[in-house]
Amino acid sequence: MQLTTLDWSFIIGFFVLSLLIGFIASKQSSKSYSEYFLSGRNMPWWLLGISMVATTFSADTPNLVTDIVRKNGVAGNWVWWAFLLTGMLTVFVYARLWRRSGISTDLEFYELRYSGKPAAFLRGFRAIYLGVFFNVMIMASVCLAGIKIGSVLLGLTPTQTLTIASVVTVLYTVMGGLRGVIWTDFFQFILAMIGTVWAMFVVLDLPQVNGLSSLLAHENVAPKLSMIPDFNDMNVAIPLIIIPLAVQWWSVWYPGAEPGGGGYIAQRMLSAKDERNAVGATLLFNIAHYALRPWPWIIIALASLIVFPDFASLKAAFPHIDEKVINDDLAYPAMLTFLPPGLLGLIIASLIGAFMSTISTHLNWGASYISNDFYKRFINPKADEKELVRIGRISTVFLMAAAAFIAPKLESAYDWFTLLLQIGAGTGLLFILRWFWWRINAWSEVAGMVISFVVAIYFYNNDHGLEDWQILLAGIGITTLGWVIVTFMTRPTEHSKLVSFYKLIKPHSGGWKNVIAKGIQEGKLEQEDVTTGKLPTEILCMFLGVFLVYGILFGTGFFIYGNTSFGFLAFGIAILSGLGIIKFWKSIE
Repeated sequence: MQLTTLDWSFIIGFFVLSLLIGFIASKQSSKSYSEYFLSGRNMPWWLLGISMVATTFSADTPNLVTDIVRKNGVAGNWVWWAFLLTGMLTVFVYARLWRRSGISTDLEFYELRYSGKPAAFLRGFRAIYLGVFFNVMIMASVCLAGIKIGSVLLGLTPTQTLTIASVVTVLYTVMGGLRGVIWTDFFQFILAMIGTVWAMFVVLDLPQVNGLSSLLAHENVAPKLSMIPDFNDMNVAIPLIIIPLAVQWWSVWYPGAEPGGGGYIAQRMLSAKDERNAVGATLLFNIAHYALRPWPWIIIALASLIVFPDFASLKAAFPHIDEKVINDDLAYPAMLTFLPPGLLGLIIASLIGAFMSTISTHLNWGASYISNDFYKRFINPKADEKELVRIGRISTVFLMAAAAFIAPKLESAYDWFTLLLQIGAGTGLLFILRWFWWRINAWSEVAGMVISFVVAIYFYNNDHGLEDWQILLAGIGITTLGWVIVTFMTRPTEHSKLVSFYKLIKPHSGGWKNVIAKGIQEGKLEQEDVTTGKLPTEILCMFLGVFLVYGILFGTGFFIYGNTSFGFLAFGIAILSGLGIIKFWKSIE
């Protein structure tokens, strides 16, 4: 493809803007660990919410959605739409608890909640397991999408793509810390949404597609349009909607959708000004992530079924691309090759921004684990603020190099997504309950982590003739049973630690009655320290939030399909749900 001067001006201008933001933020971010990794705990809700959305809008996200739509239709998106329930649970139940903890990383939670060597081991091990190995694999999958986009749109080799994008990303992340990442996310998200929506209209205007009506009526597209799987075929309905809604959302750990919050979502909540801003940020994130973004991707994916109906057509159009990466996810960047000059540069800049926003967040988040939860905790407890920032910057470079090395060895975004779900299967309930049930201890988490990983690898390396959803259920069942048994076979967390945790966090008292009674008897807790909490109202708001977002999501879909009556009904449900949230909001603050 030949890019014009206007195209290159958008791309180069975006790189310059990103570096400028990193440079401006560097002076403030270098002052301390808190400034570098938590932006001084002074970020407003709207900026944090947009940063979360930008992070989850990675370069591989539209590729993944395209892969899902081409394979399983629009209804296939329930595999990630179902995580909205997890997100709303975080908004109304856990955001305040995380911000109230006052910790610097979510891994510090382990020594806040648990006691002794098991807690220290868990914190240190997960710092390396999540911060390095798991994090590198996530970034590698994002880099794989970058490679495919660079190959299709720019004709670059994997090495050229990763070198250019990685150097700029590492520079502004190293300089600006989380503050630089968050502000860059803000501009990247605006650019990405403008580019994506504009690209959607251009794609609809292609002669092969011939407008929205022709798209929806095309024989390749019509069977893919339903937003709900066909319940007459349970082989389709079970994996696409029943398992995600009934089991997956509460039982599976997945980056960015952790039950109970965690990872870079927790990092954003911990950097908020206060509890109110933490809640507002996560609410904005879930509305934008699930309700506002999907349809432009979905429409482009549907159009790709007309222009590139199979792998052979993709291969014929891009003969220079390695056959091993020819997959359904390649159809998204392939559709972008039809964009006119100027818009092509804008959309490439937006995809670069999507890549950089996700990578920069994972770099900063992973480096915070290495610096705070491994280096300071186990290597040099006396490390000062400047040394911790320096270790974080060195770690950032290392993590990027490792991800770039692994990325060319991967093949499909969907395959890695499925493996991630399996590795996290069965741990979700543990992460939900550990705030509300005193009996869970560090060994519960160790067991959940080890069992889920072993089960995932076992099924991944052996052909048992089972469907993916059956393997997922097996992983959930085995892992959940395993950590529950370990919980009752091991000693509880030290009583003094449980008392201090309850006094600080003030979770709902239902699962803490033994701790509370003993604490009051010993004089370690006062009656005013005990609160029943507002968990029932918070759960009600969670479901109102779910109806709000699904109402907007499906209402938009109905209007696109021309079904205005159902569209108005869905938006009516969304409005009523929003009013309900407003009514109960003050009662849970």
